[in-house]
Amino acid sequence: MNTQELIITWATPVFFLLIGIELLVAKLRGRQAYAANDAINSIGLGVISQLVGVFTKLVTIGIYAWCVEHLALFALPENSLWVWAGALLFYDFCYYWLHRMGHEVNILWAAHVVHHQSEHYNLSTALRQTGSGALLGWVFYLPMAIVGVPLKVFVVVALIDLLYQFWVHTEQIGRLGWFDRVFCSPSNHRAHHAVNDRYLDRNYGGILIVWDRLFGSFVEEDDSDKPVYGTRSPLRSWNPLWANAEVYWKTAQDAWHAKRWRDKLLVWIKPPGWRPADVAARFPKPDFTMPTERFDPPLSWPLKLYVLLQFALLLGMATQFLGMAGSAGFSALLLYALYLVASLCVVGALMEGRRWAVWAEGVRVLATAVVPLFSGRWFGIGHLDGHIALAIAVVFGLSALVLPWLGGQRAPSSLHHDVATG
Repeated sequence: MNTQELIITWATPVFFLLIGIELLVAKLRGRQAYAANDAINSIGLGVISQLVGVFTKLVTIGIYAWCVEHLALFALPENSLWVWAGALLFYDFCYYWLHRMGHEVNILWAAHVVHHQSEHYNLSTALRQTGSGALLGWVFYLPMAIVGVPLKVFVVVALIDLLYQFWVHTEQIGRLGWFDRVFCSPSNHRAHHAVNDRYLDRNYGGILIVWDRLFGSFVEEDDSDKPVYGTRSPLRSWNPLWANAEVYWKTAQDAWHAKRWRDKLLVWIKPPGWRPADVAARFPKPDFTMPTERFDPPLSWPLKLYVLLQFALLLGMATQFLGMAGSAGFSALLLYALYLVASLCVVGALMEGRRWAVWAEGVRVLATAVVPLFSGRWFGIGHLDGHIALAIAVVFGLSALVLPWLGGQRAPSSLHHDVATG
């Protein structure tokens, strides 16, 4: 197991333990920190990001490794404490500019928007990551390769920077005095995720908030202006594929409709929300107004419990997928990844109350029950123990049996819940 896999393996159970603690603290304080559908969607998007990472890691890491080997100006030692400390500082500086450009350049926002779509703010939001960030994000870290930061050092400091940012996604930790002035903190990052005019496109720092103070993008959280979370074009969906594709698709539509070739290009590189004048005139969009309700389609309690169970099983499968990523063949990994993504899409459709979703879920769980039972295999794993295959068949077979009853359950009538009380 390499260093990256070791850190991820260690961190994952810690993440879910901290989510449980946050949920408990919020309950004790009489607050509703989580909505099950939102948390499932956020964590599911994190899963998809990890699945995609298995296939893109060789490209992104490979580009960095090639640049270090052929273009590095210095041969920095891998065992130097100063190299590690400098690399972490350098990485955080590069991350600041990637993050900032992710809010100022539309094609980069199309990837980053996934992280901002949740209308809640909790530790599950930290796990809500894009599946398309590898397309262009690697460019911002090439200066580290040019300087000569060794590949191993780069990979580890990147993980440190990412892991640090997990804990700042919470409303359960208030102001931290001097810490808020130097480091990215829960207070600073709450402001970053808000759509209020005061906070919009501020506080980009990953570990250090000093970068924002230096480059004029810092804003302090104001108790008189409570942050409202989400985006100014709300997603209104639990479909993880649409979450990743939404801005790309809408931008492509504007580029198609634009009459001037110049505008067809500019729509990708201008700030988010910019539209060619002719497109805005022919296809107007309503002005932004501060949201008062969160997206929350009604779901009966039995169906909600069913979704939670199936999502937990999918998380177990995703963990298995990541464990076999280094040894299984490409075709097995690709099929498994497609199965997991399709399953998460069906779960999202169930949470939206789509009528077809019950039928799609029936097909999914029946296939999941039958394939390992009769073939003795599960994607890249051959010769399944008979007891394991039988257990899989029973669990997913029972899931198929209860679906007709679950589909007939009545859901609560409320479609949304209030931002202020949520």
